Amino acid sequence: MSKSYAEQFYYLMKLGRVFELRAKEEYMKGNIGGFLHLAIGEEAVHVGAVLGFGKGDIFVHYREHVYALARGMEPKYVMAELFGKITGVSKGKGGSMHLYDPKFNFYGGNAIVGAHLPHAVGAAYARKYTGDTTGVLASFGDGATNSGNFFEAINMAATWQVPVIFLCENNYYAIGTRVDRASPFADLYKKAKDYMPAVQIDGMDVFEVFETVKKAKEYVETEGKPYFIEALTYRYEPHSMSDTGDYRSPRELKIAKDKDPIENLKKKGLEKGLLTQEYIKFVDDKVQQIVEEAVEFALNSPEPPLEELYNDVFCEVCIDVIS
Repeated sequence: MSKSYAEQFYYLMKLGRVFELRAKEEYMKGNIGGFLHLAIGEEAVHVGAVLGFGKGDIFVHYREHVYALARGMEPKYVMAELFGKITGVSKGKGGSMHLYDPKFNFYGGNAIVGAHLPHAVGAAYARKYTGDTTGVLASFGDGATNSGNFFEAINMAATWQVPVIFLCENNYYAIGTRVDRASPFADLYKKAKDYMPAVQIDGMDVFEVFETVKKAKEYVETEGKPYFIEALTYRYEPHSMSDTGDYRSPRELKIAKDKDPIENLKKKGLEKGLLTQEYIKFVDDKVQQIVEEAVEFALNSPEPPLEELYNDVFCEVCIDVIS
């Protein structure tokens, strides 16, 4: 692992953590409406996966802020979207659950659990059909593995042999229901192992996530076939801001926080000479400034005009092609 990657990991994970903590504050102030699902504790999966995957299409779930930032979206435009402002990445019409930017091949969050998995398979099929081996990454939570869309998607991907990576973020809870109360499989990768190569990894270790996704990317590009990864991780916050989170014990939370991915990265990075205390201090100060500026930008951005309601409702290009 290079020093350059370790520094990128720390910057993006710390940016994601600080961004979400501030988003939580702004939600409680009433500046962010709708839903807000935070990924605090899961940064290693989001950052490691995006950097390990590289080029290609990315489809993710609605706990997506860190994915978007790691993919390259500017924090101020992401924050503005959370605030429902016209300067947001989805023009203020998507909010927290629907970040979207085709410039980064980022096809954003989907508010329906597992609904984006067939979309990802379709995108992978399109790439295969056109001779493009770049591949697709589809990220989803453990709860999605109980949905019909999940089984249809892995079935189609294996049948058609398309280049898609299925990344399951197993944070042990589908809202407030523990995975072992809703699935006969404690190890969720076993649901896919008869369809494609399937592995389980430590999702609190950004180095392991990065290397595994990178290996999977090489496989789907060279073999043109699907690959499944289950990353064991944990979210410290409740399912959403409207959830009390009282279904988890303080002891359970402490055990998870003792494995904090950012602290884990700092410790390993310093031990291996990949990070320095000076760099860590520089990043900590920098991300605070970036997030403060993002909030100011969002606060000062205008609301979408009323006529914006009628934009992007129909695909004008599609209509032209059909007619």
